[in-house]
Amino acid sequence: MAGLTHASPIVDVALPLEGRRRRISPGLEAWRKFRRHRMAVASAVILTAVTLAVLLGPLIWRVPINEIDFTAPLSAPSWQHPFGTDDLGQDLLARMLYGGRISLAVGFAAMAVAIVAGTVIGAISGISRGSIDTVLMWITDLFLALPQLPLLLLVIYLFRDFLKNLVGPEGGIFILIVLVIGCFRWMPVARLVRAQFLSLREKEFVEAARALGATTSRVVIRHILPNSLGPVIVAGTIDVAAAIIAESTLSFLGLGFPPDIPTWAACCSTPRIISISPRIGRCSPAARSS
Repeated sequence: MAGLTHASPIVDVALPLEGRRRRISPGLEAWRKFRRHRMAVASAVILTAVTLAVLLGPLIWRVPINEIDFTAPLSAPSWQHPFGTDDLGQDLLARMLYGGRISLAVGFAAMAVAIVAGTVIGAISGISRGSIDTVLMWITDLFLALPQLPLLLLVIYLFRDFLKNLVGPEGGIFILIVLVIGCFRWMPVARLVRAQFLSLREKEFVEAARALGATTSRVVIRHILPNSLGPVIVAGTIDVAAAIIAESTLSFLGLGFPPDIPTWAACCSTPRIISISPRIGRCSPAARSS
């Protein structure tokens, strides 16, 4: 018997090698998949460039946003004014960089309001059964059926002066626009979270947590909610763009920020973009028809 050997001598070597393998975290795995997606990488580069330009641009391009050049109204792009000037002779590049801060702040703040409200309502509806789920989904369907733009205009028209007097013209309009847009963007997030909860609450790891004595709140916070954040993040990126467009619509209609505060919508609310260059104006369909 002394000459006997192990039937599988590789087993003793395989176990240490298995333990030496580096464990890949979910974040690193997500980053590897993200790098393989060329369109996602290109979009991230463009978004980062726009964000850095908005945040750091006013520190580099120090032209005041309200400085009026009476000698160059509606001037074409030049070294002195790379984006040209508007009808008052104000530098469009400085106003675009400054207005980007406001537009991005509105987008991200409204997205946060929509994500928080939608996640809370969707989680309560998904983990509950019976009447609570039914009532919350009825409310969600009701908000989805309401016409958003007329209600946005009505709410802002009713409460704009009150918040202006309470917080100030800039802060009041900012809070009002963020709350109104966020309160009309939480419904898709709530539906996504509810669907994720209905699927995940029947999984084996949730049943195991319940069998070990975990409370409902612990199961939701530690097990179900972290595994349902993928669709929520995607919905949040869409809500940022939708909030910026909604703020642009309100500013274009004259119910947004005051006219002296430049936003991306305010820069487009008058025919300044076409009027930047006389060549663009001559090539427009309106100019050719006239």
